[in-house]
Amino acid sequence: MFTDEAQVSVSIQSSWRKSQQSSGCQTRAIHSTETGVQTRSSVASSTQTELQDHVTTQFLQDPHNMLHLPGLNDFLRQIEAPVIRELVRNAKSHAFDGFQVNWEEHNQMLSCRRQFACVIGRMAEGDWSNDKSYICTWNIDHGGLNPKQADLVIDVPTPVTALCCHPKHPALMTGGLYSGEVIIWDTSQSTDPVVAQTGMSADSHREPVCQVTWVPLQNKGDFGVLSACSGGRILLWTVSAEQGKCVLKVAFALVQQQVLSKSTSFKGQGTSPVGVTSLDLSPWDPDTFLVGSEGGLLLRCSLSSQTPAAVPSECLSVPLRAPAVFSFRPGSGPVHSIHCSPFHRNLFLSAGTDGLAHLHSLLQTNPLRSIRVSDTYVFKVQWSPTRPLLFAAATGQGTVQIFDLSRRSLRPAATIDPGGVGHAATCLAFNCQNPGLLAVGKTDGTVGVWKLSTDLTEQIPTESHLLEQIANQVAE
Repeated sequence: MFTDEAQVSVSIQSSWRKSQQSSGCQTRAIHSTETGVQTRSSVASSTQTELQDHVTTQFLQDPHNMLHLPGLNDFLRQIEAPVIRELVRNAKSHAFDGFQVNWEEHNQMLSCRRQFACVIGRMAEGDWSNDKSYICTWNIDHGGLNPKQADLVIDVPTPVTALCCHPKHPALMTGGLYSGEVIIWDTSQSTDPVVAQTGMSADSHREPVCQVTWVPLQNKGDFGVLSACSGGRILLWTVSAEQGKCVLKVAFALVQQQVLSKSTSFKGQGTSPVGVTSLDLSPWDPDTFLVGSEGGLLLRCSLSSQTPAAVPSECLSVPLRAPAVFSFRPGSGPVHSIHCSPFHRNLFLSAGTDGLAHLHSLLQTNPLRSIRVSDTYVFKVQWSPTRPLLFAAATGQGTVQIFDLSRRSLRPAATIDPGGVGHAATCLAFNCQNPGLLAVGKTDGTVGVWKLSTDLTEQIPTESHLLEQIANQVAE
């Protein structure tokens, strides 16, 4: 019946289906960059004490081994002759005759060594003044010094008529006011610089203060303030920082009855006061101070004087004393400035309205020398802190004359003319920390700091000997 039949397979190619094809797409290749940063070079440093040399250790332990050090004997024999020759030359040399070495260390508690202060204000002519004044300080070592902008400005409600910086602590200064008060400031305290003040009391001055200076007290390291006024009163104050007050310790009064003047040209008798115009403390004797007056008197005074003054104490807390112990020949007008020599205990300078600088000895009545400084007034005179025979004087013409007494000529060794015609130079000061600097103040309110040459600051070999010869002269 039916049977399976195997047939040959037949493949028929499709007419519509094509062969398969594969395709693909991809984004463009991404570019990448790798960068690195590193310092060009590196330096490693270290320090360490050197290990002690074995030879040195052996030498220190046994000094007798010195002769066995290699090459030492040959070296000593080689330099023996030239060393002896130089020592003989030095023994015969006079290059350093009269030169004095200062071995003392100047330790400053504060860093403002070359800070200077000035007072800016206006004085009323004869009337009571209500104008303000300003104490301005500059540090000339400051890199960003601005001459038109002070580092510190202290407002004072009354004109400041005298100012003095502390000899040990540069931040402390004391000033006398037109009202008669004495104030102490601490410039390191910017918020409230007032440390102590006298206030308006029965003990305070009743006339403008013309001079203030720091006075060393008996306790080592303590200082008081000595103030003087045109009314003839000289007052010594101690400072109570805890109470913020200046306490009156000693009071002096200069009256014409007790002035030791033998000059018949000096007018005035009785208990009339002697108006003080200048004052300076001796650096050699803390008990001695010098006073110049409106009438030309020049007096040597003592802080330990117990002589009662010929005037009533007028409700003062301490009795008044008469300080004058010696009188020099009076001048023809007010004595504006006095300065004791820092190199000789008996010499001092004075200057005033006569235009002369007078060199005095504490042991003689008449001046040793009188040098013409200016045709007008001389307002300030000061010795150099490094040259025993050199001093500077500020004149009413606005110039500063520097004199060298080692020269035969009496002409100035140098003249400083700050400019500004018609404005007098009323004050000057050497810088003790940097003797090459000299500050000059004028009536137009400007202050100039001048740098001096080495000829005006370096001591010559025979200068101290020449100063001693001048001091031993007998006045005419």
